[in-house]
Amino acid sequence: MSIPSLTPEQLEGARAAATAARRQRAALKEQLRSGELTLGEALDKATEDEVLAHVKVIDLLKALPRVGEKRAARIMEKLEIAPNRRIRGLGRHQTAALRAEFS
Repeated sequence: MSIPSLTPEQLEGARAAATAARRQRAALKEQLRSGELTLGEALDKATEDEVLAHVKVIDLLKALPRVGEKRAARIMEKLEIAPNRRIRGLGRHQTAALRAEFS
């Protein structure tokens, strides 16, 4: 199967959509970092929004205050969440465990 060729307008539209999605995901992490949102609120927002559902769980944890690379990795391992898991791929037990960890 060959890759379809896109018109310049379609390419520009795809670029704009990708940029908007990246900005939206970055804004969610910045709201966590600043304390505007709690982890539970961020998880709720991500379940309602398909763009935010693509955020990696490890990146979401690292955006929390006082959570760095090592602590985030320990939490992920403790809760048995794969390192490459995205928010939309979390099960209800994993989501509940994350909420309990940071409540």
